Amino acid sequence: MTKPRQRSSGQQLSIFAVSDERPEQASAGPADPDPQLDEPTRVLRELFGHPDFRPGQRRAIDAVLAGRDAVVLLPTGSGKSLCFQVPAIAMARAGRGCTVVISPLLALMHDQVRALGELGVTAAALNSNLSAAEQRQVVRAFEAGELELLYVSPERAAQHRFRLSLARAKVALLAIDEAHCVSQWGHDFRPEYLRLHELRRRVTCPVIALTATATRRVLDELILGLQLVDPERVEGGLARPNLAFEVHAIKTDAARVAALTQAIAAVERGRVLVYCSTRKQTQRVCKALVQAKVGAGYYHAGRTKLARERAEAAFTSGKKRVLVATNAFGMGVDFPDVRLLVHFATPGSVEAYYQEAGRAGRDGLASRCVLFFGASDLMTQRRLGIPKRCSAAQRARVESALEAMVAYVHTDGCRQQAMGAYFGVTQAVQACERCDCCRGQATPILSTPKPAAKVVPVPAGLEDAIMASLTGLPKPTGRLNLARALRGSTAKSVKALGLHRLACYGALADHKEAEVLAGLDALLAAGRLVIKGRKYEKLWLAGATPARSAKTTKQAGSSRGRSELARELENYRRRMARRLSCKPYMVFHRKVIAAVDRQRPQTLEDLARIPGLGAVKIDRFGEDILDLMRRVEA
Repeated sequence: MTKPRQRSSGQQLSIFAVSDERPEQASAGPADPDPQLDEPTRVLRELFGHPDFRPGQRRAIDAVLAGRDAVVLLPTGSGKSLCFQVPAIAMARAGRGCTVVISPLLALMHDQVRALGELGVTAAALNSNLSAAEQRQVVRAFEAGELELLYVSPERAAQHRFRLSLARAKVALLAIDEAHCVSQWGHDFRPEYLRLHELRRRVTCPVIALTATATRRVLDELILGLQLVDPERVEGGLARPNLAFEVHAIKTDAARVAALTQAIAAVERGRVLVYCSTRKQTQRVCKALVQAKVGAGYYHAGRTKLARERAEAAFTSGKKRVLVATNAFGMGVDFPDVRLLVHFATPGSVEAYYQEAGRAGRDGLASRCVLFFGASDLMTQRRLGIPKRCSAAQRARVESALEAMVAYVHTDGCRQQAMGAYFGVTQAVQACERCDCCRGQATPILSTPKPAAKVVPVPAGLEDAIMASLTGLPKPTGRLNLARALRGSTAKSVKALGLHRLACYGALADHKEAEVLAGLDALLAAGRLVIKGRKYEKLWLAGATPARSAKTTKQAGSSRGRSELARELENYRRRMARRLSCKPYMVFHRKVIAAVDRQRPQTLEDLARIPGLGAVKIDRFGEDILDLMRRVEA
């Protein structure tokens, strides 16, 4: 293989990587290629430098080369990418066309395109990081048949304009990476994946779906959701014999930082990756490590692009051997020497934990995967996973995932066997002999029983007195503060919440606090009071409606008067804000929604006349807005 041209430090990589010579002209490896080798093996050896395929890879490759669909479940670090890259190159060499890869992460696209370019493969990524001119350049190359692989996001794949290009190009294979995102029972569900099956209306080629984390239920759902036809199912073993899994029940952050610092000190060589559940926790842990003289950086989606790049570069170069991150530092992470991977807080599912833990020991050498567990972690995951407005099914999925995570934490058998059982591995899995359970070093994780509450009798007539006092309660209120307000307490919390201004303030001053609390509990048990709120439990009269503020009433009135298009645009704006980790107004202002609703633009040129939509936002969101409007008007 001819080495690619060396670029000067000031020279930029092209939009799509093209070597000086076509892959067929490559000369690295044997000077005279072995005529006995078939094309996939030749590509593997000459371009990627691997002598043989790993288990499962060849079955998937042969299936798609024969025109069959395939679904691939292989563990993190087992070479899933080769399952579509090798046949993509072989098909392109045979003149069968380009392979379109659907990938949810821009950083992963960039890394794979760059790596393929260094091998002399013509590959490109079509995403929002490119200017309009650069995007047109990539589209022209794709439609002209000049690319071997094209990477796009699921959002881009759903756009009407891209689908027109898809129909004009010669496509040999559709590869859907991180395919578990199609399943609502998966740990990273993305609605855009539900529309990927529509691409088959534009092309007639096989589809290969790949994932590292999927239960049997998720696997069946993604096959159904992507409408794969009699796919070849490649399911590799999940065991990672070089990883030592451990669980430690540690309640406080201070104690966890101390344990983390001690674990890092025991690592002589290699990198350390620490996962946290929230951005604030990420920053706190990094600060504590730095104060303990540990060279650490932090990474989360709330940082600027430049700050994230610098944090990753310092970790990559070894300038800082420890990186503290949220799951934003996730898919596509591929460092061979992560010797210690710590989950500072329990993640929301076994799938997420296995995928993140699988980033340790990619080179096959011994590495530790440490999980800190505490009951408060589960509360955090509920807050992150259950939005204020969610369906019962969504809540059930989150709770089911947490129950499985707790079961893993409490297992008294081999942790790798427990992991295999969760993912439905049918073949016998030997005990790893490396985890804390196998070594007999697992710390018993027991729930500390709460002391039985002293039963306080409710004085006669007190329940009715409480109900009478609460008749004018304007909004749900916490149990303890409500009891204090009824007794006329002057506590700071009562005044801070404005409870001293209630009509019922001091109505039960003659009763003890314990008696009032017992009365509230009795009313709860009888169903005359109910609990409101998700993050903080508050008491409220059963069947009553909270008084609405003037602001809430105004917003509700404006919402009722809005059209279906305006409501859909508002929902889209919120979704994008969550995805981009920004405020909704940063996507576009409400005045843009009103103008689109009023003018009903039909083209991108029409959108350019909407005040508040500049060229960048039109390029990023324009096609989505038009597609949404077409669906509403259909």
